[in-house]
Amino acid sequence: MEIPKAYSPKEAEDKILALWRKSDFANPDTCVKKGVTKEDAKPFSIVLPPPNVTGTLHMGHAAMLAIEDILIRFHRMQGYKTLWLPGTDHAAIATESKVEQTLYKTEGKTRHDLGRPEFLERVEQFAKESHDAILHQIKKMGASLDWSREAYTLDEERNLSVRTAFKRMHEGGLIYRGNRIVNWDPKMQTTVSDDEIEWKEEKASFYYLQYGPFVISTARPETKFGDKYVVMHPKDKRYKQYTHGQKIELEWITGPVTATVIKDEAIDMEFGTGVMTITPWHDTTDFEIAERHNLDKEQIIDLKGKLLPIAKEFAGMHITKARPLIIQKLQEKGLVKKIDENYVHRIATNSRGGGIIEPQIMRQWFVDVNKPFTFPHAGFKSVKKGELISLKDLMARVVKKKEIEILPKRFEKTYFHWIDNLRDWCISRQIWFGHQIPVWYRELKTEKKIGFHENVVPQVFAGKTKTYRLRDHEFEIGDKVLFENSQQREIFGGGEITNIQITTVEKIDLKDPLHGTTYKRQDELIAAFKRHYPERKVTSKTEVFVYTYRLIAGKDGQELFVGTETPKGERWTQDTDTLDTWFSSGLWTFSTLGWPEKTKDLKTFHPTSVLETGYDILFFWIARMILMTTYLVGQVPFKTVYLHGLVRDDKGRKMSKSLGNIIDPLDMITKYGADATRLSLIIGAAPGNDIKISEDKVRGYRNFVNKVWNISRFLAMNTQDFTSKRKPVLSASDKKLLNDFSKLTKEVTKNIGFFRLSQAAETLYHYTWHTFADKIIEESKKLLENQKTRASRQYVLLTIFADLLKLLHPFVPFVTEELYQQLPVKNRKESLMIEQWPV
Repeated sequence: MEIPKAYSPKEAEDKILALWRKSDFANPDTCVKKGVTKEDAKPFSIVLPPPNVTGTLHMGHAAMLAIEDILIRFHRMQGYKTLWLPGTDHAAIATESKVEQTLYKTEGKTRHDLGRPEFLERVEQFAKESHDAILHQIKKMGASLDWSREAYTLDEERNLSVRTAFKRMHEGGLIYRGNRIVNWDPKMQTTVSDDEIEWKEEKASFYYLQYGPFVISTARPETKFGDKYVVMHPKDKRYKQYTHGQKIELEWITGPVTATVIKDEAIDMEFGTGVMTITPWHDTTDFEIAERHNLDKEQIIDLKGKLLPIAKEFAGMHITKARPLIIQKLQEKGLVKKIDENYVHRIATNSRGGGIIEPQIMRQWFVDVNKPFTFPHAGFKSVKKGELISLKDLMARVVKKKEIEILPKRFEKTYFHWIDNLRDWCISRQIWFGHQIPVWYRELKTEKKIGFHENVVPQVFAGKTKTYRLRDHEFEIGDKVLFENSQQREIFGGGEITNIQITTVEKIDLKDPLHGTTYKRQDELIAAFKRHYPERKVTSKTEVFVYTYRLIAGKDGQELFVGTETPKGERWTQDTDTLDTWFSSGLWTFSTLGWPEKTKDLKTFHPTSVLETGYDILFFWIARMILMTTYLVGQVPFKTVYLHGLVRDDKGRKMSKSLGNIIDPLDMITKYGADATRLSLIIGAAPGNDIKISEDKVRGYRNFVNKVWNISRFLAMNTQDFTSKRKPVLSASDKKLLNDFSKLTKEVTKNIGFFRLSQAAETLYHYTWHTFADKIIEESKKLLENQKTRASRQYVLLTIFADLLKLLHPFVPFVTEELYQQLPVKNRKESLMIEQWPV
C-alpha cells in the first residue's frame, strides 16, 4: 500500500464529505438499522444553536461547530444513540432590518411601500440564500449533523409549536396583554427586549436644574415637561423636613407646577443631590416608582421621538432639536444652576438596528415571570407537582438544585443575578417577519352585562374567573357577557360563562384562587352583599349564584380568541404584531423533536444532553429555553450548559468589519483545511475564556495535520510485510509503549468527558508529534531493521496508530478518515466515525 507524499485537504475533504453523506451514520436511526448502535443504547443529544439567517458564519460559529462535533463523534464512537440536530433561526428583527436597509439603499423604498406580502417575499428569499450559504459552511467544517431532521424556527412544524406554547401559557395566566413600560425603537418602530439592548457610552451635557427648593440633575431635559413628583430617600437627613405626599408650588419649564413629595428607597442618596423628579412614561425606574405609589403617568414623547402637546411651544419638535431650546428657556427663567459639559453616560441602543431606545408605556403582550402558578408536572427534584411557584423562581431553582449544570461554574453567579433582576418579558414586536401572534379580535356583540366593583376590575385581568351573585342573572353556559365597571358605568371587558352553580354563603370556599382575594372571612362577604342589597336579609344560609367565566374580551371590549388555528366565524382580525424571536428559539430543544406531539424522538432524546454555546447569549437564549421547557414540557431542556468564549483576533480585539480583522472560516478551510481550522479553535480555548485566533495559528496546525500524514507514510513503508494473523511476542519496551498509550487513552477520554477539550487536544497533539513521531518512530528505525525486534515493533506501531487515529478523529475528522480508509486496519468498518472508542 502506498500513501501519497503530500496530503491535499481540498481533494480529501470533498471526497470524505461524500462518504459521510452516503453512509448516513449521523442519523441515529441508520446506526441502529445497520447494527452500529444498540436499539436500547443510552441517548446523547445536542441541538445545534441555530445560526441566524442574516448572512454567513464567522469564527465564533466555527468554534461552536468544532466543539459540538467533538462531543458528538466521541459519544457516537462510545456506542451512544447519538443525535446532533441542525437548524437555523429566522432572527426576525435582524433579518427584517437587513432586508429593509438593502431595499432603501437600492430602491429608495421602505417595507410600507411594498406592502406586507411582497416585503415578506423579499425577506424569505434573502433568508433562503443565507440559509444555503450557512449550510455549505457547516458541512465544510465536517460537522456530523443529522440533516434529515433539519429544522427552521419559522417552518410549519415550529409554527405549530409556537402557537401551542402561546395558547397554553395564555390559558395558564402566564401570558397577558397589558400596559407596561417597554423599550421602544423609534427608528425601527418596534419594541425591543431588554437583552437586545446595547449600551454605548456617550459624552453629553449634564444639567443641574432648580426645581422649587430642590436641585435636580438630568441629561434629558426634554423628558421633564410632565414632572410633578419629586422623589427622595426616606432616610436622607438633608430632606427630613419634607413629608411624603407634601405639596409644593413651583415654577417650571412652561409655567407653574404643583409638585408632590414622594419618599422611596429606590433613590440613590449618593447620586447628584439625592433628589430627583420622575418621568414614569419614559424611564423604567420611574415607572416602577409610580406603580408602587399609584402615581399618574403622562406621555411626553411620541413614538417617532417628537414632543407632544404637553411641551406647548416645543410640541412637534424632535427631542434632539428641542433640547438646547428647552435649556435656553430654563436659563431665561433662572432655573439652570450648572452644566457639566464632560458628563459621560450610557445610552441604550437597539443592537439589531442601531436606533436609540426611547422607553414608552405601551399595550403589549408579556410573559409574567413573577405570577405564582400551580406547577402541573411531576418528575423534578427541585419542584413538586401542585406546588405554587413563579417562572422566575422555577428558572433559578432548577440550576440551584443542579438539575442543570452550568460550565464554567462561575457563570452561575451571572445567571442568578440576571434572574433576580428579571422583569416581565415583552414578547410582541411591531415588525412583519416572524410568527404572527396567534390572537384574533372582533367586537363582542351581546346585550348581557355583569357588573364588577371598580376595585375588583384588576383582579379580572389577573386571573379571577368566579363571581358570587345573590340575583339570578338568567345566564346559560356558553353565554357571552360584557363586564361593566359598576362605579364608572364603563365596559371594561367581556367573558363567556363556563359554569353555573347554586350554593349558599356558608358553603363558599373563600380560599378559591379563581375568585381572587376580595374576602378573607365569611362576615366580610355577607357585609359586601348587604351593601349591594340593603333591602335583603343576608345570612350564611342565603342562596348564592356562582358564575364561572373565561375572559374573552380585553379592556377595549373586543372579543379575543387565542388558538393554534384561525377561529371559525366572521369578522375576526388577527393581531398584526409578531412574536419576539427568542420566544420561538426558546422552544428549540423540544420543538425540533416534534412537540407538541409525543414523538419517539421527544421521548428518546429529550432532555438533551448538552447545550453548547457562547457565554454571551446566556440570558438571550439559555434562560428562555429553561423558562419555556420547564413550564411546557415538565423537563429541563438540557442537563449541562457548556459555555465557550468569544473568538478574538491575535491582539485580543473583537472581530469587526470596521477593524478589518475578520477571519472567514471558509477562507481558512480553503487555504489550510478544515482540520487545521478546527484545531486552532480548540487548543488554548479553556471553557468560558475568550480565544485569540490568527491565520498564523491556523497555518501552524496545518503542519500538525501534515505530521499525522507523514507518520502514516512511514508506517505504510515499514509495515507492508506485517501479518496480523498471529500476535508476535512483545518485548518489554514494546509492552511499556502499549501501557503508556493506554494511560494516555484514559486521560484523553476523561478530559473529553469533563469538557476539557483543549487539554485533550493538547495531550494528543504533544503525544503524536513529540512522543510518537519524535521519539517512538525515531527509535523504531533501528528496531525495524532487526528481524528479531521487527515484528514486535511493527505490531506496536500499527496498534497504537490505529487507536491514535480513533482518539484524534473527533478533533481532526478528515485526515483521520482518509488515513483510516487507506491503512490496513483489521476489521475495518465503513467509516472511522462508527469505530469503537479505544477504552
